[in-house]
Amino acid sequence: QLQLVESGGGLVQPGGSLRLSCAASGYTLEYYAIGWFRQAPGKEREGVSCISNTDTSTYYADSVKGRFTVSRDSARTTVSLQMNSLNFEDTAVYYCAAFLLQRMCIGAIEPQSWGQGTQVIVSS
Repeated sequence: QLQLVESGGGLVQPGGSLRLSCAASGYTLEYYAIGWFRQAPGKEREGVSCISNTDTSTYYADSVKGRFTVSRDSARTTVSLQMNSLNFEDTAVYYCAAFLLQRMCIGAIEPQSWGQGTQVIVSS
């Protein structure tokens, strides 16, 4: 069974950067579209970014466009989310999830697996 593990969260000051990683335990992420989602306290889960199975297409929510970059490593074992110019509104638990197609990722439809989440806190 595909199990995803996120890492890289932490405490950062406004304007700072963090890089989150999503890896699969015992599996490759090669054939999956991977999405990043976040949930802040008291708010609904929000889709942040998706990268297609072939890495030829990416999607970003308007709230992070121009600040966040999603990428997959050459070995196709890890998907990263580079987060720059962080602000207070980016504080949330960030999750990665695997999907069979990118369009399913954008709509969070039928995820194959979810990670356990990693906390990002933006605070001065």
